[in-house]
Amino acid sequence: MCGGQGNGMADADQKKTPPDKSFPASATTRIPFAIALAMLAGCADSIGFLEFSQLFMSFMSGNTTRFGVAVANADWENVTRVASTIIVFCFGAFLGTLIAAWVGRWRLSILLTIQAVLMGIGLFMPWGTFAFPLHAYPIVLALGLQNAILQDEQGRSIALTYVTGAVVRFGTGLANLMLGTVAPSFWLQAPLWGGLSTGAVIGGVLQIRYGENAFLFPAALAALLALVAVVLTVARPGSTLVAGSSPPPDAGSHAKPSDAIH
Repeated sequence: MCGGQGNGMADADQKKTPPDKSFPASATTRIPFAIALAMLAGCADSIGFLEFSQLFMSFMSGNTTRFGVAVANADWENVTRVASTIIVFCFGAFLGTLIAAWVGRWRLSILLTIQAVLMGIGLFMPWGTFAFPLHAYPIVLALGLQNAILQDEQGRSIALTYVTGAVVRFGTGLANLMLGTVAPSFWLQAPLWGGLSTGAVIGGVLQIRYGENAFLFPAALAALLALVAVVLTVARPGSTLVAGSSPPPDAGSHAKPSDAIH
């Protein structure tokens, strides 16, 4: 009898405690982190674009277009330069996703710390050659890794380093709003675009004034976000502020979880 009651209490406690999905289920942290990270990406991309002769640090659609143009012109040095950047970015997303799976509820803290460190390392890397811009690779790796920070339990992530998806969702969302079928995620698209574009303006201004040292700003922002994540993870263990069964990553504040807690 007591054993049955004990098992019942344990089951009740298990149901009360959100599973460790390592993704902020609460919009209180998910949305501000997403906007801040979009601003970080826009800032770093703008600095890199000016610093590395129009090479994108996070906008791989732009780099893919440049790759195609370089191939068409048989500009093999530029082909190597852009292709290697895309590969490094892809590897960052790959590596970040594996790290996130390994570290559980410390995902936000550890990935943001690694991102801050990589951006700092970029300032001390050798410049390399035009075809292999070693100096840019740590920044590109950090921004690729950033895309794994706000994934949900099914591997879907917010578009934190590019803006096309946000613009498309905002446009289609406006139409759906008129039709009365708008998704909750519609309301996050404009702030994401605003964060990324604001970061791009800040990055441009900083690069013009400080050159490559401007990368210290997005590095410091990543470090600050990492500190906030550490405090939340330590102070609120098991809280939906850092983990839990979550809605789709770009959902609005009132969206329901995508998976039932089990």
